[in-house]
This record gives sequence, C-alpha cells and structure tokens, in this order.
Amino acid sequence: MSLEDCVREAGSIGAFGVEIIPEQSMTRYPNPGDEFYRVWDEWMEKYGTTTVATDLFLDTKRYPGRVMTLAEMTGSVRKDLDIAKRMGAKFVRAIINTPPEVMEDCAPYAERLGLKLLLEVHAPFHYEHPWILRHLEVMHRLQSPALGFMPDMGTFVERFPRVMSERALRDGARPKFVELAVETYNNRGDVHGLMDTFNYMGANPVEQGIARLSTFLTWNEPRVMLEHMPLIHHIQAKFYEMTDDGSEYSIPYHKIIPVLIEGGYDGYLSSEYEGNRHIQDIVEVDSVEQVRRQHRMFQRLLGEETTLDAGATQGSGVFADGGSNVR
Repeated sequence: MSLEDCVREAGSIGAFGVEIIPEQSMTRYPNPGDEFYRVWDEWMEKYGTTTVATDLFLDTKRYPGRVMTLAEMTGSVRKDLDIAKRMGAKFVRAIINTPPEVMEDCAPYAERLGLKLLLEVHAPFHYEHPWILRHLEVMHRLQSPALGFMPDMGTFVERFPRVMSERALRDGARPKFVELAVETYNNRGDVHGLMDTFNYMGANPVEQGIARLSTFLTWNEPRVMLEHMPLIHHIQAKFYEMTDDGSEYSIPYHKIIPVLIEGGYDGYLSSEYEGNRHIQDIVEVDSVEQVRRQHRMFQRLLGEETTLDAGATQGSGVFADGGSNVR
C-alpha cells in the first residue's frame, strides 16, 4: 500500500484521525519539501481525515563512536515538532528513550507551537518505573501544558499473545517450552527467571527467544491510568490479534474502555497492529481487515449503533497504523 492508500483505507473504515511516523513515511525526512505537505493536505481534504499525531524517534546512536549530546537531542526533537505543526497535528509521540532533560528543554518550544509532546509509556515500562518517575517529576514541576503521556495499550497484555506462541512452535520451539512460557506469563509468574530455567532445560535459541519475549510483555491493571489521566492526551491502541468473535485475544479492551470513560478521556485510540509480523510466514496478512475489526470492537464497546461496514461514521478516528474517539 502507498501512503495515500493507507489514508484512504483509514477514512473508509471511519477512522478519520490519522497518526503518522514521518521518519518512515516522508521521503527526504526531516525536510520533505513543500510538495509533500501540499499533497498531504490534499489527501486530508479528499478523504475527510485529520492529522492527529506524529511519532518521533530519537536516534541517539546516529554518529559513529558516540551518542548524541543533550543539545543535539533537543535539536532533533524540535525538528519533529516543526513537522507536526506543519502537518496540523496536535500531539507528538516522544519515544520512550527520550531523556526527561530533553522533554524539559523542548517544553517551551512545544508550548509556542501549540503542541503536546507526549512520552510513550511502552512495555515493559509502567507508571512506577524509575524512568517514568523521572519524567513525572519534570511534568509536575514544570506544570507545562505541553508535556504528558501517550500510553501504549501493550502495557495491558492480560494473556500471552497466541500469534507469538504459535510462531515460536513453527520456528522450532518444543511444546513444553512454549507451554511453560505461556503458563508462567498468564499466571503472573517469574518471567525474568525463565531464561535461566530454559537454559538449565537445554533450550534452543528459539526457546530462549520466547523466554526473553515474555519479559517484554506486561500486565497492569488498567485503572492505574486514572491517577495520570490529566496527563494522558493520546493513546496507541496496540493489538496483536482480532478474533472472529470481535475481541482482542490478549488485551482486554472491555476492561480498558470503561476506565478511559470513567477518567474523562476524550481523545483518540490509535490502532497499532503488531500481529502481522508473527503470522506473515504462513498467511498473507490483511492488516486493513484487522484494523477494521478493532474499530468495530471500539464501536461496540462505546455503544455506537452504526457499523463500520456501512461506511465512515462520525466519532471514529487511524495510525497510518490508526484512531477512534472515546467520546
């Protein structure tokens, strides 16, 4: 699919809020030229879509033999803020490795541009993690309207994703290892001890890989977001597998959506499908259908009566990956 194809499909699903990764989708990033912006604006008008968020990466190892200085990091983030402003976005995802000092230095610039610079809370990080607490200290001390969070719903993986465990089996993992990894994760066991356990059991590299993968998945009670809701302005709605019954296999959105409503969240849920990479060895992936199914689920959980099959619906919003309003 071309970039325009992605925008068109988002609109057809009824997901009118588009999130884009400029570094991935822009030719000649970070300086795509006026023509790119002109065409992008035309697409937004043509397909009835709106640029809601952009995602920045911080390539701290861009230069051989050293990491970026804080000043260089700040300069890089400011370039991404300029892109977001030109595209008409309101929110900018700061990747998790963005230092709190850089967020603090960029806050006044983001304020002047009328943007919110949001740190992605991504698994295995969580709100009590020391790194997140450092960011919270900056946010509470500055009280800047430009700083906040963009939670990734991959922090609420209640059970081990089936697409991952089945892929491990296809790649050569023995059932007893896969079953132990899934059982340990689902029962909230010691996933960090799995690699040692697997090593003692004579695990092969694929089996060691699924043990390591289990440490990158996290389950947190969704209500942990309530305390931080004033700082949450956009959400990346991670998902791995939309099943035929209209639910997500691993992430309990039926528990998440009520928490967002209770907390007064009035932003977007931006579809982020990551199951594709785990099934592409056996099937031709239909990511559009998976995103469409997720938005059907959103509609059902939000009590909307119309269906996405019937065409675009007001109140829905995608991450060239995805988004849907929680209003």
